[in-house]
Amino acid sequence: MRRIEWPLHIVRRVAIGVVLVAILAVAVPLSVNWITDKRARCAEGVVERGEDNECVGVTDGTYLFAGHLEAVRKKIEEENHRVEKEAGKDYVSVAYMTSFTLTDDDSNSEESVRHELEGAYLAQQRHNNGDLAASPKIRLLIANTGSSSRQWRHTVDELIARKDSDDRLVAVAGLGPSTAQNLAALQRLSEYGIAMVASTMTATNIRDIKGFVRVAPTNEDEAYAASAYLKRKKIHTAVVVQDAAQNNLYAKTLGSAFARVFPDRNGHRLVAEAMTYDSSESTGWKNELRYMPGQLCDQKPQVVYFAGRGQHLTHFLHAIANRSCQERQFTVIAGDDTTNLTAQELARAAETKVGVFYTGLAHPDMWKKEPNAVSGPSAGFFQDGGDLDRWFPNDPRHDGQAIMAHDAVLTAAHGIQMAARWQGEVTGGAVARMFHQMDGSQQVAGASGFISFQNNGNPRNKAVPILALDRQGRAVFVEASAAGGKPPGGR
Repeated sequence: MRRIEWPLHIVRRVAIGVVLVAILAVAVPLSVNWITDKRARCAEGVVERGEDNECVGVTDGTYLFAGHLEAVRKKIEEENHRVEKEAGKDYVSVAYMTSFTLTDDDSNSEESVRHELEGAYLAQQRHNNGDLAASPKIRLLIANTGSSSRQWRHTVDELIARKDSDDRLVAVAGLGPSTAQNLAALQRLSEYGIAMVASTMTATNIRDIKGFVRVAPTNEDEAYAASAYLKRKKIHTAVVVQDAAQNNLYAKTLGSAFARVFPDRNGHRLVAEAMTYDSSESTGWKNELRYMPGQLCDQKPQVVYFAGRGQHLTHFLHAIANRSCQERQFTVIAGDDTTNLTAQELARAAETKVGVFYTGLAHPDMWKKEPNAVSGPSAGFFQDGGDLDRWFPNDPRHDGQAIMAHDAVLTAAHGIQMAARWQGEVTGGAVARMFHQMDGSQQVAGASGFISFQNNGNPRNKAVPILALDRQGRAVFVEASAAGGKPPGGR
């Protein structure tokens, strides 16, 4: 067989071509990935994720997650920059984490998360510059986990990266509603030694997580407080309506707790087994709620205990309003997720003319009627003409969300101050250990009540406001209750 010999210049060209092809095989995908990542980047620490291309992650206020947050975002950014400039390196960071880019899938409303961020900013101001001024100073980071916290892992990993960076992150507050996604986020933050303070998370089975406490009463406490209130009002019969969705930890623990505590030997009883609907079944849950009033007409309970999200409650109330037994009056009592409804949604609920009560987490009027149950100085900031009114005018905050976020960040700030004074070095682990020293004179003087913690992270006998929905759709404070019947006085 004759041997083919290629000229040297052709061999060189072929060799160079092979090398170029190899380089392009590596370089083109890298370039595409770099361009893709660049396009997906919304800002430093914030990227696009998910089918809806939500911008999620962590910002110091330089990035705006949603337009309605602009006023409070700007103030947080200004305060953070002032701390960096004036405190040198004598500062730590606390992140406020929840879903800030909302869709119809979320139980929170834009109003509620905006109020949370406003309350968090107030706590930052009080610690850095106000009546509770202490060191080290705090930078407040804004952490968005995306609608329904679907992008929680990216945001949590971004927070973990800031633990050992110049941000010196030691605590995360807020943490969103009681869902499986947010529980997973808690567990990952705990693994990395970051202190956590939940503001509105109430599911009873979220507990005993290292570094975690909450300033909100548990669902069990809310159910016990509601039961105590109903019994004082001579209500003897009830039925439970409960969301059976597997992911809804809030509804599951709320309904089971009420069903356990309301019946007793004094004639208080449930007239039927719990009536369930499944909110995970797309729009099918609306049909399930629509059929319930007929059964309630037959069962004739004095009160219906609704263990579901606020957005489901409004559909249930409209179903009851169209009941066949119009001569029978129904009263519905629900849990704290009702506070996530917008003013417009509450007004539509009031149009049904069904009596609605619910256990809230906080209310500005609680201080006026129960002055010993909450801290007067803290509550004063939430009254008409207070700092929040001046900073964010024309934004009513009767939903209590600002108070709860304030108390959560205030708890983190108190732990930071205690760790600095008693241990010197402020780390997430040191702050978390201080949570369990917050008793007696070291209680957190919250606007929602005086706060100390059990070993499992739950607050001790926290005040639970009983709220009523008036004909204009406004939340009216009725009285303060608690798991033990009545809340303890402050110090």
